[in-house]
Amino acid sequence: MTATPDAKPRGTRLPRLARRRQLLSAAQEVFVENGYHAAAMDEIADRAGVSKPVLYQHFPGKLELYLALLDLHVDDMVNRCREALASTQENKLRVQATFSAFFDFVSSQGEAFRLVFESDLRNVAPVRQRVERSLRECAEMVSELIQEDTGCTSDEAHLLGVGLVGMAEVSARYWVTTHGSIPKDAAEQLMARLAWRGISGFPRTA
Repeated sequence: MTATPDAKPRGTRLPRLARRRQLLSAAQEVFVENGYHAAAMDEIADRAGVSKPVLYQHFPGKLELYLALLDLHVDDMVNRCREALASTQENKLRVQATFSAFFDFVSSQGEAFRLVFESDLRNVAPVRQRVERSLRECAEMVSELIQEDTGCTSDEAHLLGVGLVGMAEVSARYWVTTHGSIPKDAAEQLMARLAWRGISGFPRTA
């Protein structure tokens, strides 16, 4: 098989964790470019500059490799949201920081967001569970703060949290498709203002 133009030279020995990171990086490039179904383990191995047996030593199959990538990026998205909410005690700034977290995620190097939000494998249970976890955990963190501050019921706060997180995700993904027609900072502020004008209308508890 002819190596792809981006293939890395073979023969370099790496510690196990470093090799795993290298394989995940190569797999991400191939999955983002081709989607899951069209991606081939041969191409991933070539892109990483390893033999297929080396790739299979770390990941027994293509699905396991894809799930490992999903776990990595779902954790990243959830951590970004957690850090945004913990970055300030002022709710208006929390809203802004949360929208920034989603815009930062979709604009991060490697287009990892496409694996999480645009997977062509979402009908497969393990993939669907991971994708849903990213939004569920972010929504739960937001809803806890809403309930503390407004006195809404748990169900009401959760619905509001899902709505805010969904707005952040969809608007960030749409912004990427516009190729920066609105500067990133301006787009974040625009959507954060819209969300804040809605959520700030709820009376706060004493």
